[in-house]
Amino acid sequence: MTEQKRVVFVTGDHEYGGEETMPLLAAELQRNYGLEAVHRPSMPDQNAEENIPGLEALEGADLAVFYLRWRRLPPEQLRHIERYVQAGKPVIGLRTTSHSFKYPEGHALESWNAWAAETFGAPPGWGNGHTHYGHQASTDVSIVEDATEHPILAGIKSAFHVRSWLYHVLPDWPPADATRLLSGRAVEPNKPAIDNPVAWIWRNKHGGRAFFTTLGHPEDFQVQSMQQVMINAVHWCLGLDVPHPFPGAFKMDVPYCGIRE
Repeated sequence: MTEQKRVVFVTGDHEYGGEETMPLLAAELQRNYGLEAVHRPSMPDQNAEENIPGLEALEGADLAVFYLRWRRLPPEQLRHIERYVQAGKPVIGLRTTSHSFKYPEGHALESWNAWAAETFGAPPGWGNGHTHYGHQASTDVSIVEDATEHPILAGIKSAFHVRSWLYHVLPDWPPADATRLLSGRAVEPNKPAIDNPVAWIWRNKHGGRAFFTTLGHPEDFQVQSMQQVMINAVHWCLGLDVPHPFPGAFKMDVPYCGIRE
């Protein structure tokens, strides 16, 4: 019997309800794909920047999915993340995970502010000065032409629309040796429409497979193509065949309440 793969979700992002959407994705992985899924949220709520208990669950994980923003975790919790990533295990990151940590200048753990850069292929410090196209915008997403045959994109519509306002990541993201999968164009009439990568894969310096997407607004997950991208990415990161045919959309109806800082 094949050993059941374990996926650990680590959340705490202030703004986009990752502590609500990621458990729904985890439940779908357990219900329809035979995976074990565990959720470790910031406590007591998403605004608690200094405590994500239970990260020892990463020790037995086959895949870690991070949806974080500006955490300041204590060293004993960071060690679990560090050991996992340094073991060369696969990782998935969403949206504000680009700026997962924000320790003050001179802090003993300040180097963790560059963790996303090292793990997902982002430049150090990018999260402190990134730009996006404003909360009134949304994004048209399309498959990058050279990536049409990649397993993560199997069955995905060639173009679809999501609520996330586009992150402007060029020219720094992703690194030259990454594979771009999806491109986005801001839908906002008062600003120029400039394409930016919104999903890519990369192999980090520890040898781990990494999938990163700058998408992640809760309404994004109501779009079947976005759901399918995430399910496919989980399987690809685990070295499993992507589901074919896709079982169909599942319920991810989480209301967006705006910035909750």
